[in-house]
Amino acid sequence: MPRLSVIIPCFRVQGFLRECLDSVLEQSCHDIEVIAVDDRSPDGCGAILDEYAARDPRVRVLHLPENVGLGRARNAGLPYASGDFLLFLDSDDTLAPGALEAVTDRLAETGDPDVLVFDYARTYWWGGTRRNALAELLGATSEVFTAAERPEILDLLMVVWNKVYRRSFVEENGFRFPPGYYEDTPWTFPVMLSAARIATLDRICLHYRQRRQGNILSTTSRKHFDVHDQYQRVFAFVEARPELAGWRPYLHRKMGEHCLDILAKPDRLPPADRGEFFRRTAELYRAFRPEGAAQGGGDLDVLGGSYTAYRLRQQAARAGREGGRQALRVRQAARTRTRRALTGLRGLRPLDEELVLYSAASHQGLRGDPAAVYRAAREIAPHLRGVWVVRDAEVAAGLPAGVEHVLPDSPEYQRLAARAKFFVNDVNWPGTLVKRPGSVHVHTHRGTPLKYLGADLLGKPGARLGFDVPQMLRRADRWDHSLVANRHSELVWERAYPCHFASARTGSPRNDVLVTGGRTGFRDRYGIPAGHTVVLYAPTRRDYVRGGHAERIDLARFAADLGEGHTLVVRLHPALATGPARGAGLAELHRRGILVDATGEPHVEEVMLAADALVTDYSSIMFDYANLDRPIVMHADDWAAYTASRGAYLDITAEAPGHVSHSYRELAWLFASGGWRDEESARLRADFRSRFCEFDDGRAAERVVRTLLLGEPMPEPARVPGPAGAPDLLAST
Repeated sequence: MPRLSVIIPCFRVQGFLRECLDSVLEQSCHDIEVIAVDDRSPDGCGAILDEYAARDPRVRVLHLPENVGLGRARNAGLPYASGDFLLFLDSDDTLAPGALEAVTDRLAETGDPDVLVFDYARTYWWGGTRRNALAELLGATSEVFTAAERPEILDLLMVVWNKVYRRSFVEENGFRFPPGYYEDTPWTFPVMLSAARIATLDRICLHYRQRRQGNILSTTSRKHFDVHDQYQRVFAFVEARPELAGWRPYLHRKMGEHCLDILAKPDRLPPADRGEFFRRTAELYRAFRPEGAAQGGGDLDVLGGSYTAYRLRQQAARAGREGGRQALRVRQAARTRTRRALTGLRGLRPLDEELVLYSAASHQGLRGDPAAVYRAAREIAPHLRGVWVVRDAEVAAGLPAGVEHVLPDSPEYQRLAARAKFFVNDVNWPGTLVKRPGSVHVHTHRGTPLKYLGADLLGKPGARLGFDVPQMLRRADRWDHSLVANRHSELVWERAYPCHFASARTGSPRNDVLVTGGRTGFRDRYGIPAGHTVVLYAPTRRDYVRGGHAERIDLARFAADLGEGHTLVVRLHPALATGPARGAGLAELHRRGILVDATGEPHVEEVMLAADALVTDYSSIMFDYANLDRPIVMHADDWAAYTASRGAYLDITAEAPGHVSHSYRELAWLFASGGWRDEESARLRADFRSRFCEFDDGRAAERVVRTLLLGEPMPEPARVPGPAGAPDLLAST
């Protein structure tokens, strides 16, 4: 008996069907069976299914004699399912790699619940990906529960395909799909309300394809009236079970909201039928109103009136939205006038020689080089007033006590920006900031450059998609000083940003702590045993992949292959921290203790200090980590694709800071054999450090404060000569 039965109904999806089937059959979990139901599809679906069944014994095909629709096609597959659990997969969707193994592990961990709810991501026809907006509900608890204990679980998309079901639970309750559209509604509500044990899996297991056309629910048709019949079935189910009577108010509200949502969609109902749909909805809403319940409430009170009144309310809402947009434009114009007025006053009001405005990572708080400069200034020059520009109140709440801050575009920000003598930032200030004569802009950058940046992106149209290079250069024209950690950076910045700044050979302030050996509480916070070897994996984003995330390594396998006495710590690129990348398995592996997810750590220096070795691909973190003089392994299995899409200033695979792996097998062997820290690794690292850590002497932040803010003399850091015969880093570009 297999662990999972995957039931796939198929109708007019020949263009997507192979991808769907491959996503199932190529899973690392093989204890499955696939029951594919050909719902009398008029295209090539039947032949494709037969082809797969002929070469894989796990696939069984049912050819229905007539088209019965999605729900009843699923029903047709149910009697043939022999697995412990059922998963219903739509034939234009796909499973994420490793999804079924994660599902079976979670089922075992939770003692075979009645239902397991997992996460999904919408994948759009134009290439975009968006994670389920309510994903945090899936990670709220690791225990099993009922819907009554956690009713918020019903706020998730109530569809059949983001769950797996214990087959005996389904059979005992006789759950089946009805005919018609919205067939998931009378399945999911009864199932979720009846389940005695529900578990969740905070991992993206399914990619929900958003087709440009052909989606049934986006088809204009009277079949959308089926939603009324489906809710009648839900209420009939509840009526037959007195113990569920308490759910009637919730279901009553949900029905009204669902039907009004369908009515509000412009592509669902024929225009001539919209009034009838409204009236039918209102009738049901009155018929199923719980005894003693008040009429309507909020947006639902429209169901107590006429269709004409509903239309007038919709028109008023649209007018209100347009009015809101107009008000926003008025406020923006007022802010612009305020900025211009302040600009006009600059000639009359002197600069504040002791005011320093700081920002880092697009106003995300005390981070990186600006934070290191700020701390050094408070110690060396306490008379300087340092003010941080932070994105919003949430970021402000996370600032250490005593840190002065201001929100962007607030009147106070405008006043400070008009008077500040110094500006310290690691990304460009907004274009609205007008540089005043006499003010000093210190640009710290965000690491040593490997990939193309600035004006060099003009020759890489894919990498600069949505990126305004001329505008960026106009903002860079405000820089007075550009901090560099090595001569490579100096050459790159002067080429990539053809502007009027002076290179300051200060070193990277944020790396001072790496040079001097600062302390970190990272291991204690995450419960890493004192004797463990910590391996930090820090991949960068890809420009050749929509969204930037490409899974190059099976993280669970890598953690297992490292073996006892090792802890794998993963830190994704900051640009991927809030996207679907962490939900693709990283968050779940962290919860299960297989690895540590450090993506959300605001101070990467603490993570680096805790690591005994670094594995990266083409992330600039390698240049910073080299200051620790600890082993580095480069995993470069897609170097050709990376450089073709983004461009690179040097062949890092030929001038690497350590051994280079070109496949997972090579990477695993380096750690299994001990090669990751052999003599050759140390030699490569020494050459790399001499070239790219030459100005990092542990006093960079002090040097910035004394020389650039206070105007005091201070010697440049002693430069370490590069290796003999080192090529011109930019010769090939």
